[in-house]
Amino acid sequence: MTPLIFLAQAQTGSPGGATSSGGGFNLFVPLIFFLIIFYFILIRPQSQRQKQQKQLINALKTGDRVVTNSGIHGLIANVKDSTVIVKVADNVKIEMDKSAIASVLKSAE
Repeated sequence: MTPLIFLAQAQTGSPGGATSSGGGFNLFVPLIFFLIIFYFILIRPQSQRQKQQKQLINALKTGDRVVTNSGIHGLIANVKDSTVIVKVADNVKIEMDKSAIASVLKSAE
């Protein structure tokens, strides 16, 4: 019997007859909060990493020691518009896209 009384009271609303206003907006506040948190935790750091990688690729020059995405270590022998030629051993040069460069270790100078 007691659960039925609680259900009846819940359906009638609050005792004073006052109603809640702005209920639609209050539903979106947590969603907006989570979207802001999502932006600062996931989206912003990823865009900063992409920006740093683009700067790294634009700053490549002959003589830089690099590591590729596949783990190949080498020395940049020549820089072209969209590719670089990486010297990995004596008489061994590989032409690859600039986007394949993961990091620059240091200049060989």
